[in-house]
Amino acid sequence: MAKTLNFRYIKHSEINSERWNRCIDNAQNCRIYAYDWHLDRTAEVWDALVWGDYEFVMPLPYRKKLGVKYLYQPLYSQQLGIFPSPTPKIEKAFYKYLTENFSYSDFHLNAENLQPGEIGELQFLPRKNLLLPLVHEYEILSASFSKNTKRNIAKARQQELNLVKGIRLQTYMNFKAENLQAKIGKKELASLKSLISYGLYKGFGQIYGVYTANNQLCAAVYFCRWKERVIYFNAASSQTGKELGAMYFLLNKFIEENAGKNLILDFEGSMIPGVARFYNGFGAKAETYFQLKFNRLPLPFKWFKRK
Repeated sequence: MAKTLNFRYIKHSEINSERWNRCIDNAQNCRIYAYDWHLDRTAEVWDALVWGDYEFVMPLPYRKKLGVKYLYQPLYSQQLGIFPSPTPKIEKAFYKYLTENFSYSDFHLNAENLQPGEIGELQFLPRKNLLLPLVHEYEILSASFSKNTKRNIAKARQQELNLVKGIRLQTYMNFKAENLQAKIGKKELASLKSLISYGLYKGFGQIYGVYTANNQLCAAVYFCRWKERVIYFNAASSQTGKELGAMYFLLNKFIEENAGKNLILDFEGSMIPGVARFYNGFGAKAETYFQLKFNRLPLPFKWFKRK
């Protein structure tokens, strides 16, 4: 490991916000999830590892349970890890510190934090993100759509659907709450609302909605543009929307409008096969990032999981 002065564990209250965000902003592997304003809205508590004068940083979201402090991945934060992408020596120093100071980890790195090989009990489990570069014209992009996707787009076009950009936040949150696909608590919904509200206020986020011929909202997506990425950050569909293919309609319209631009549509991937097939159907390609896991808990607590 480098000299102690070059490597510090910093409590959240002592982090220099300006230097932190500058480091993330200038990193070639910049991810919106690592800015302090994003972490403050998603992580219950987070501290950080800092190398030098904020030359490399690593956010550490953690919880405590039964007296044990452990790392976890906050909801609405797909990739964290080390920023910018470090040398193998620095990377190993960060990971070594984690294994020596935490008993458990279930934590995502980012796609440019490479698997460094065996380090003690660390496991680096591959996960998939799905990306669609929009640099080509629509005719080229749509030629890569799967047959099923083309069929669903054609079906949706016959349903008299209407795309509306810039629907109200509360309209989206009400729709989201009514059509939850998984159990999400009030606290998690409040965190999502805060993130979207901030994105709308700062001008880098926008909510797209699809309405039926009867003016009923049936599908909606919050898109978040950060640098060259447009993130398919959060979405919801009603049963009617699914039957009408409203999300196919919405995404096809978005791709058509943004084709030929130097942008990447970041679907945020999915380890759920059906969802991954939906994204793949638009020609999205996989990007690998790693889940960092280790469990150094005493034997009676080896069952200890993320929650």
